[in-house]
Amino acid sequence: MTTAALGPNRTSRLAARRGRQRRWHRNRQPIGLLYVAPFAVLFAMFLVWPTIYGFYLSFTDRNLAGASAPSFVGLANYLEAFADQVVWRSMGNTVWFTVLTTIPLVILPLVVALLVNLNLRGQWFWRLAIFMPFLLASTVVSQIFTWLFNPDLGLINAALGSIGMTGPAWLQDPKTAMTAVVIATVWWTIGFNFLLFLAALQNIPAQIYEAASVDGASAWRQVFLITLPLIRRTVLLVVALQVLASIKVFDQIYQMTGGGPANSTRAILMYVYDTGFSNYRLGYASAISYIFFVIVVVLSLVQVRFFSRKADR
Repeated sequence: MTTAALGPNRTSRLAARRGRQRRWHRNRQPIGLLYVAPFAVLFAMFLVWPTIYGFYLSFTDRNLAGASAPSFVGLANYLEAFADQVVWRSMGNTVWFTVLTTIPLVILPLVVALLVNLNLRGQWFWRLAIFMPFLLASTVVSQIFTWLFNPDLGLINAALGSIGMTGPAWLQDPKTAMTAVVIATVWWTIGFNFLLFLAALQNIPAQIYEAASVDGASAWRQVFLITLPLIRRTVLLVVALQVLASIKVFDQIYQMTGGGPANSTRAILMYVYDTGFSNYRLGYASAISYIFFVIVVVLSLVQVRFFSRKADR
């Protein structure tokens, strides 16, 4: 029915009501902006402006130890970064750490979530015990595992010695330092992915498993034919989140090994930190960080495209 068919009085009332609604929305807009303003100011101060200023610094020779104003050097910092072997060694360590942590932090939480979801007694205890380490600060976790991996007083080498094995100098040996950091990281962060998998498993209707049992499907067949296909999107989400979390590693490596020994555990963000705040070359550190930023953005876009296709299938 058109507006004209309602009659002149009804049409005028509708027009007046719409006018009042438009005026009400216009009057409410300043109030909405007032609520958004604190977040917008903080967002601009601590994210937008540092991003813009850091990009500007990457084209300068800004030095924290120098009193003079920075001068424009163009692409010199980027060219130096591409030729810097330590940059690519740090990139390689970061990629290697990401591979070593992503695989167990996808498989182990899934297996543990499947076990906890079997309606075992004391489920609250298992959920709490698995998730609790995730609440610890990185400094606490690093200190705990630094003592555990101590070659003379650590419990890990003591346990190995009790069965006749000689434990290595975990954090002092380039061959085992990265493995030690990976073990600490897996123990620390397994709880978050565990909760994601457990939530996905609990959303699967029990009637599906009951019907499969009636048809004679074993527990293993139910896992591979029902459970895993139904939580496929969660698995892809966990993989994507874990890759992005691992590639930004800094805290536990900085506190456990300091990037050593012999740069065997130095991550790219640690090299950016050391270059900017230990060697005072803030412009060069900014250039390295923006190269890393581009790599992370490209990796994120590739993941989104790849996983969206997988999820649609």
